[in-house]
Amino acid sequence: MCFAPVSFLAWTRQLWSMPRLTIRIDFDDGSALGPGKIRLLELVAETGSIRKAAAGMKMSYRKAWLLLKALKETFGEALVETTTGGKAGGGARLTRLGRIVVGQYRALEGSARRAAGPAVEGLASRVRAGSRRKTRLRRRIRA
Repeated sequence: MCFAPVSFLAWTRQLWSMPRLTIRIDFDDGSALGPGKIRLLELVAETGSIRKAAAGMKMSYRKAWLLLKALKETFGEALVETTTGGKAGGGARLTRLGRIVVGQYRALEGSARRAAGPAVEGLASRVRAGSRRKTRLRRRIRA
């Protein structure tokens, strides 16, 4: 069996053209947890740096820091711990709570995707061909 090479750009276009379900949890206190904050936490874990995580999401360091501060206020303790520079340089990593929050969110997302899959596909099959119009407005991220 032979597979034709697929460029990363073509692969991401195909991925984004598929219907997807996103989960956003709005808490009673007005705070929210969704795919953006979770991805920021995952990038901090992957890169070991808030600055690199912010760059990976094409946002400023300040915005990333404010999002992490908002998460700390939401959960009552830090989800990321930082160390200052020195010989080895500074860094950031997820706390135990940070790892739990990411894990529980991704588990919830997977369960919802499995449960909603047939309904999402049913809706997607009714979407007008060639319709590319975005129906949602970009919201400002609450910090």
